[in-house]
Amino acid sequence: MNTQDVKALFEALVAQHCQVSTVFVSDWANQWYDTYVANRCITKKSAAMYRQKLKNYIIPSIGNMAMGEVTELHLQSLINNANSSKSTAQKVKIVVQAMFRRAKACGFILTDPSEHLTLPKAPQGTHRSITDTERKEIMELAERHYAGLYVLTLLLTGIRPGEAIALRWDDINFEERTLTICRAVESGTDTVIKEPKTAAGIRTIPIPDYLYERLQCWKGEGSDPVFRQPTTGRMHSGSSANDLWNNFKRELDIQMGAEIYRNKIIRSVVATDLVPYCLRHTYCTDLQRAGVPINIAKYLMGHSDISVTSNIYTSTTPDVISNAKESIDNFYSGL
Repeated sequence: MNTQDVKALFEALVAQHCQVSTVFVSDWANQWYDTYVANRCITKKSAAMYRQKLKNYIIPSIGNMAMGEVTELHLQSLINNANSSKSTAQKVKIVVQAMFRRAKACGFILTDPSEHLTLPKAPQGTHRSITDTERKEIMELAERHYAGLYVLTLLLTGIRPGEAIALRWDDINFEERTLTICRAVESGTDTVIKEPKTAAGIRTIPIPDYLYERLQCWKGEGSDPVFRQPTTGRMHSGSSANDLWNNFKRELDIQMGAEIYRNKIIRSVVATDLVPYCLRHTYCTDLQRAGVPINIAKYLMGHSDISVTSNIYTSTTPDVISNAKESIDNFYSGL
């Protein structure tokens, strides 16, 4: 092959690369899902997981980039930011690598930037109890926000978001003032209903009077979902419930004094680590404060291992330390 042939081949490759690399990640992601995921013989659960990771993590992060612009650094940052749990980061990595591996095979990219991605270190102790100030502000906002009943249910019963989404009116016994958890939206999916992972997940929880009164006001019938999407009236998906929380948190931020410019928050005051699971964590610490025995707390939380409950029961907060100091002072003053 002479110099002219090499030059022509190089120019052809460059032209091909420039053409294919301008395809947007979002366009390829949807095409890849429809062609290689939805029509393959995989389970409904797996397909839902792929779609959820594309919708909630990959497309929002890099969807507006051209395929040829995406580097390993972009993808590693995406994986790191999805590290709310080891499982979430691992699933996002699986989807990213499958998508880019296929893109290379189809000629949309010349090299695969996802080939050497690594999982970040799993976070430890990412969930915390809310502060007294946060509780006061949340309770106040819940009285007027359309997501208020959902948020109060998480806070005052300790159920998981996926369990709340799947809650039906016939799961609530208004005479006994209890609710029974017997199903949940599958973690990592949007609408797949499943039984709890373990027998411990099936449980009956007392409803505090404060929540009972508000459930009575919205009381529905039979198998209708307790929490409906406002536009469709259907049961919330994992994604729409996440949007529900994000809207509530934004209004909470504004209520607590966030700085706004042209309807956008430019200086937030709400803690970034305030997530729905903080409400569940708070319920467990509330049980401790109320003097509920740890074995009963384990049942109400749906924990299969009492050590999980114990880790929350023995966690320390400023309030716990302050109360301990008062108790110690009272003890020594009586000697």
